[in-house]
Amino acid sequence: MTIMLRPSLAIAAALFAAATAADAQTARPALDYGSAAKIRDTCLDWAAKNGKRMTIAVMDTHGMLVAYAHMDGASYEAGEMARWKATAASRFGRSTADLAKLNPAANVPNVATIPGGLPIYTDAGAALGGVGVSGGKIDEDVACGVAGIGAAGLRADKPAS
Repeated sequence: MTIMLRPSLAIAAALFAAATAADAQTARPALDYGSAAKIRDTCLDWAAKNGKRMTIAVMDTHGMLVAYAHMDGASYEAGEMARWKATAASRFGRSTADLAKLNPAANVPNVATIPGGLPIYTDAGAALGGVGVSGGKIDEDVACGVAGIGAAGLRADKPAS
């Protein structure tokens, strides 16, 4: 038995097949929970070894929280600051120290200008998100975040293209 399609249906089916193949979504790296947890846990270890009580927030490129820790004795404000820093770094793909250099207006949403927010990149330069650390001095927040990102085998800076 042979099924015959009307010419218009045959053309539509061919166009649909071609469009589906041409419009296929390309895969992009994404921050998984394992990497986010490694960043968080390494930061927790760093803070404990250095006698600090910190909060660590790790977010994906959309600013969605993937991993979080608030150490005993860390202030409420440290938690808010860590999330704010992580949101800025993840959405803009820059450290919060670099964002400060742009001198943004005070009321720009989700822009943190206090160091301690770092972007997360693959070695190939794909943005994965950001980490925000708060509770120590500025250089301690940054060092903690860099240690966490490095322990996950990732980068805190975008490689040169």
